[in-house]
Amino acid sequence: MLIVINAVGLTPRLLQYAPRLKQIADRTAMRPMQDILPAVTMSAQATLLTGKPVNEHGIVGNGWLFRETNEIRFWQQSNRQMQSEPVYQTARNEAARRGRKFKTAKMFWWFNQGAAVDISVTPKPHYGIDGSKAFGISSTPPDLAGALETKLGKFPFAAFWGPMAGAKSSAWIAQASAEVVRTEKPDLTLVYVPHLDYDPQRFGPSGCNMQQQVQQLDDICAPLLDAAQAEGADVWVVSEYGHCDVNTVVYPNRHLREAGLLQVRSGPFGEQLETYQSKAFAVCDHQVAHVYVADHADIPLVWACLEAIPGVGKLISGNTKKEYHLNHQRAGEIIMLSQPNAWFAYPFWLDDREAPDYARCVAIHNKPGYDPCELFFDPRITLPKLKVAWKLIQKMLGFRMKLDVVPLDGTIVKGSHGLIAENPLDGPLLIANNLPAGDSPLPMTYFRDHLLQHFDLLPE
Repeated sequence: MLIVINAVGLTPRLLQYAPRLKQIADRTAMRPMQDILPAVTMSAQATLLTGKPVNEHGIVGNGWLFRETNEIRFWQQSNRQMQSEPVYQTARNEAARRGRKFKTAKMFWWFNQGAAVDISVTPKPHYGIDGSKAFGISSTPPDLAGALETKLGKFPFAAFWGPMAGAKSSAWIAQASAEVVRTEKPDLTLVYVPHLDYDPQRFGPSGCNMQQQVQQLDDICAPLLDAAQAEGADVWVVSEYGHCDVNTVVYPNRHLREAGLLQVRSGPFGEQLETYQSKAFAVCDHQVAHVYVADHADIPLVWACLEAIPGVGKLISGNTKKEYHLNHQRAGEIIMLSQPNAWFAYPFWLDDREAPDYARCVAIHNKPGYDPCELFFDPRITLPKLKVAWKLIQKMLGFRMKLDVVPLDGTIVKGSHGLIAENPLDGPLLIANNLPAGDSPLPMTYFRDHLLQHFDLLPE
């Protein structure tokens, strides 16, 4: 049995503050891993799971322009979005070829819907025809989610993302995963623990007590590590990226609009981005942005607009995208990288009075870009939790409402990620058995084959 903990944001430099996980590293081995570009959740997880670079698995970010419909979509859960075979599919097929069975549990990792696993649990709200939304989780087998919530209490969805995101969600995931390990005894259990993705983004690594944050992560993992010991399971730890401090927010879409390249549509719910009528727009994702240009003849004009923006570090286009493994049809015609102290924000409106109605809400599937402002209550709101409580009462009484508590000022965000770490000690890591000797970073693509070798299931 093997349990792989995806401890988001854990770096070689921070490992010293996690005594339990450090003990595993001392007993096995630890190597830094080389970031991929973009160093964001869905791209990193796809690389870990498939052993392929971005231009092969196709996950160019947490979201991108779906060219078939000209819609920008973020946080898609379908396993079919990956265009390379994930490790659990390979392991199942190879085990069957050898007359063996292979059982995988996938706990809150992305690309969970339709994955070739035996057990899975993932966030999946319920949506009503009247626009209402109810928190929920989905599972394979279908009754597992209910059984876990009966035993552990409801999954604390508000602590998974939003202004109240914090340790409770990671603790629930760890406890649920421990229960699955004890009762289902999978050969492979993949566990996503996002605790370090919250305060380091809100306040930056320098603005929060990282030693305390990592110690809390270590405590969260304790029930899972206890279950591993009881079942005789090995434990590996991986991470996706480290965080950095930022002090500059960049609004590329506002610059494109002011240059006459981006168009909006005004309406009863505020201004909306017009993807069909715009000559160019940016899909912002932390410190990386894909800029989609409708007519390739306009690329020089768009390039000139973007390179003049303060906070932009590098532009990538044409054949240069191959050097970064970003030559994929889902990628933008131009890819923007921020300076190390900056990040890209999605807003396209020029007057906050014209902001779309979703802008002040936690609305990850509505916004045409990633919005870390969702991790905050608007500081202008007096007693924000009281406002949330009143909104929830309205909802319980059957009234339609929007939970508009998110600030629009991007300067509130003090931490980000997405670029390749300047120092490997501040990038992702891999803790595992039988790692090759050395101190240099392993490519993130290494993980997949090493996992298959562990089970003696690497295809010949």
